[in-house]
Amino acid sequence: MAGRTRFVVCRLFIHLAGEDVAPLLGVLNQEGRRVVASDGDIEVLGNSLVNVVQALLQYDSYWRSAANEGDVLWDEGQASDAFNAMFTDSARRYLSGPDLQTGPPGADQPLTLKATRNLVVMITVAYEGESAELETDLTSAEALSKGLQALINLHYGNRLRAIQVHFSPAQLGDELTPDQLLVNFPELVPI
Repeated sequence: MAGRTRFVVCRLFIHLAGEDVAPLLGVLNQEGRRVVASDGDIEVLGNSLVNVVQALLQYDSYWRSAANEGDVLWDEGQASDAFNAMFTDSARRYLSGPDLQTGPPGADQPLTLKATRNLVVMITVAYEGESAELETDLTSAEALSKGLQALINLHYGNRLRAIQVHFSPAQLGDELTPDQLLVNFPELVPI
């Protein structure tokens, strides 16, 4: 008898809001640079995911809404396709491309940055096996906390096969307005 490998591809959306969410943006950017420098090493990706998840858990008082989605697949190729589709969709929602139309401020203009008041973190993973904490509705603070902790356990259990973290806005000074939040993240459910 030959066993079949169960793959799960899932994506979590976590919306944080408040005047003090900007430091989390620094953590996300720092981990992003670390991952890029590693050239996709899964161990580095997993360690960065753990750092991002721990930061999100510390910022739980700023969680405002969440959503999750996913699929169970029995074919590695189909799992890869599903992961790539979620990756592409997350990248499409990425609202913080550089402003190439306007140049840098002149010497006589003050440099000011808007405070980031809304932040959406999108975590997409593919893993082998089961994780009941991720394969359920994560739109309550308790369930979301357990789901995030499950991501850490999947990393340390060497079960993660693909990891991607997107976030919007992507840099300090960019702003995700309430209207942009509604248009680009309609699946979010208040926590």
